[in-house]
Amino acid sequence: MQAAAGQADVLARSEPIEPLVADPATPGPLRTGLALVIEARRFAVQELGLPDGRSFRKYADLGRPYAVWSVVAAPELSVTPRRWCYPVAGCVAYLGYFDEGRAVATARRLARRGDDVTVGGVATYSTLGHLPDPVFNTMLGWRETRLVGTIFHELAHEHLYVPGDSEFNEAFASVVEQEGVRLWLRARGRDGEFEVYRTALAREAEFAALLRATRERLRHLYASGAPPPQLWADKQREFGRLKFEYTLLRARWGGHAGYDAWFARPLNNAHLAAVATYHDCVPGLQRELEAAGSLPAFYARAEELASLPDAERRAVVCEPDPATGQGRRSAPVSSRST
Repeated sequence: MQAAAGQADVLARSEPIEPLVADPATPGPLRTGLALVIEARRFAVQELGLPDGRSFRKYADLGRPYAVWSVVAAPELSVTPRRWCYPVAGCVAYLGYFDEGRAVATARRLARRGDDVTVGGVATYSTLGHLPDPVFNTMLGWRETRLVGTIFHELAHEHLYVPGDSEFNEAFASVVEQEGVRLWLRARGRDGEFEVYRTALAREAEFAALLRATRERLRHLYASGAPPPQLWADKQREFGRLKFEYTLLRARWGGHAGYDAWFARPLNNAHLAAVATYHDCVPGLQRELEAAGSLPAFYARAEELASLPDAERRAVVCEPDPATGQGRRSAPVSSRST
């Protein structure tokens, strides 16, 4: 009910972008941002082969800093997130709320039950083309590559979405986003700017790898059979180690402080679970893109992967090969029985 009411409010606040851009009364920064949205959407359809549906044709000023708030929870001695199931979207590792207070109340209820929880603001989301997703006021203060990349990301969800496999879905959209930004900058003769973008991506990958390593150590710890008091003490030591290792990584980055706020809080299993959803399958799908050689071929390969059973799909692109530490590769899906 809260989702329906929140979505109805979004639709009521939405207004077509093109008249806003043409209206001289529209504030200059808003007009500039919306003109960039029009250009990015056109590029996504014409150059990236993404759906030309109803999304990003309208603008909604929600009057708040985030579109929704996401609640992630995991048992206090497990790094496997809890999952909730919905029509259309399938089962996902979060609860979404249009009201921050309700998100916080749910997080507190889960915490009283004994779960580790985290609440985070989300600037935009996708209804997978079922509704006309607008551009939100929460997005227009971003740098150009983040704004156009997010449009590519959300339209990629409309192109391909596997109900119940958040990790694959987010990785697919992230790979399309990154390749889309590269092509966007190249088309504008700004290849040099891609190096800055690629540096940010490399830092994000190192950050995610740091968290994955901690998560794997905790996974083994929780499965060790040690008594709970010992597990709780060792758990806190692992999170202390994570923060220390981040200080070393930050120093190697020359003092770059982009993740300081993430670490400036008590950390728990839910924080690691939230990151896993967005990063675990990206390296494997990046390799699939490189092997495909083009976005159309990559889309076809991703659709083949989507047809696999969940466990088999994850083994191909999400689970590391113990021998190499890299994602496993397989024969083409079309050559196997499914």
